Amino acid sequence: MPDLDTHLPLIQAGDTDAFARWLAGAEPRIRLSLRAYAAVIDTEAVVQETLLRTWQVAPRCQPDGRPDSLVRLAVRIARNLAVSEARRHRTLPVGFPGDDDEWEASDVRAEPDPMLRGAILRCVDKLPGKPGKALAMRLESAGGDSDTELAQRAGMTLNTFLQNFTRARKFLAECLRALGIDLEAVAS
Repeated sequence: MPDLDTHLPLIQAGDTDAFARWLAGAEPRIRLSLRAYAAVIDTEAVVQETLLRTWQVAPRCQPDGRPDSLVRLAVRIARNLAVSEARRHRTLPVGFPGDDDEWEASDVRAEPDPMLRGAILRCVDKLPGKPGKALAMRLESAGGDSDTELAQRAGMTLNTFLQNFTRARKFLAECLRALGIDLEAVAS
């Protein structure tokens, strides 16, 4: 996973596009950090408030030599907001680290299942040319480029690029189902 702090200097300069690219990589980790609170608070509201506060404090964020300092800060903000909200409603979740427990925001990375990853890679290798190219470009971009830019680089119209990406997703889903993988169970 790339260090999202590469976007930090531009974010600190007020570049909203850089923040959007950072957000594409950071938002899943922020949401994952709130999973224990999902049953007791409005986590969507917490995520939105976290993103607003992160944008506001990003100019003062100082990297500490470890990767993803702004992500770690955002996860800490999210957790603090969630704890405050849960306390306000008197509904702290059971089994989640408390204020005095050690808890490191950088630990909020979902570990991929190696067997699932292998199956996905096998299915990606089976993709036909243009859908495979559209998927590969989207993944390599990691949210850093718009679909319009990717389509231009691929020599496709935007509509053709999006159709090829949609085909790639369909082919992948069919391939994974053929391998016996329940996509709904994996996504939950």
